[in-house]
Amino acid sequence: LAMNILMFSSLLTIMSFFRPLASCPSICICNSTHSDCSSSFNLQISFNSILNQLPPNLTSLTISENNITMIKPQSFANLSSLLRLDLSRNNLLSLHRSTFYQLSSLEFLDLSSNFLLNLPFHSLTQLQHLDLSFNSLDSLPLGLLDGLQALVWLSLAGNKIGTLQRSVLEPLTVLQHLQLEENNWNCSCSIIPFKHWLEWMLYRGGHVDSIQCSLPAILRGRDLRRVPMEMFRHCSQLPIPETRHHSASCFRTADGLLVSTDPAADCYRQRHKTVSVRRAPITVVVAGVVCAVVCVMMVVAATYGCIYAIMIYMIYCTYPLQQTHFQKTCILHGPESAPSQN
Repeated sequence: LAMNILMFSSLLTIMSFFRPLASCPSICICNSTHSDCSSSFNLQISFNSILNQLPPNLTSLTISENNITMIKPQSFANLSSLLRLDLSRNNLLSLHRSTFYQLSSLEFLDLSSNFLLNLPFHSLTQLQHLDLSFNSLDSLPLGLLDGLQALVWLSLAGNKIGTLQRSVLEPLTVLQHLQLEENNWNCSCSIIPFKHWLEWMLYRGGHVDSIQCSLPAILRGRDLRRVPMEMFRHCSQLPIPETRHHSASCFRTADGLLVSTDPAADCYRQRHKTVSVRRAPITVVVAGVVCAVVCVMMVVAATYGCIYAIMIYMIYCTYPLQQTHFQKTCILHGPESAPSQN
């Protein structure tokens, strides 16, 4: 009897050990904590049915390259232990606000190579790595990243982003790596606050890859990281006539500047001036001051020479002398002919 009890308990232990493997979908490769369901789905298999078959203690799940176009709300509700989730290389167009609602422990999320236009990121307070590269994003709405205070690595490369608001990125206080290459960066006046944020991030030791400008033409191909702020000095000199109507693409910044993301807009038509042209008025003023000083010095020197000559003449020609002949000589021939007195 004791032997039977021991064998029964051993069997239960073995069965409990293989329980995660038993609940793994047939199209996936699973171990105790990881499931890889890449390149496995077909049109007859339901995405949600696959998720329901996965073990609840799963910590890593890869579902890439499966042509997934939609994920129902709270589809990952039974996988609250997930730390890593890879949904890359699918056909996702959008995500519901509650898609990742139960994944409060998630640290790694890969959504790259989809067609996402909008994004929800709520309750992902532990997320450290977020890959949004090669989607269809043209902007990031205000408040999108507010709950991602633990984010260290972010990729927005390969999208259609023209500019980013500084306030969108400011909540990412521990961000160290940011990928922004292969976007349509509009490096006009409206990008100044974002450039200031970039300089702050680089100053504190962060890493940002290439940000190649597409617009305006004068900066096309230049890396925004290496464009000096002096190139944007013209933004503070844009004319703001009160009676002239501006197009809808023009707007005022917090410091009162009228700027635009549209190079064809009236408020943007004032082209950037080179440093030499912008400094020309200062050069003229300085040159005028120098010339005036030189002229004054020449007048003073001439005046001094005249006074000196008069003084010499008075000393030699009007000083009382004993010899009348000497005075006559001074009168007739000047001081040069006067004999020296011993």
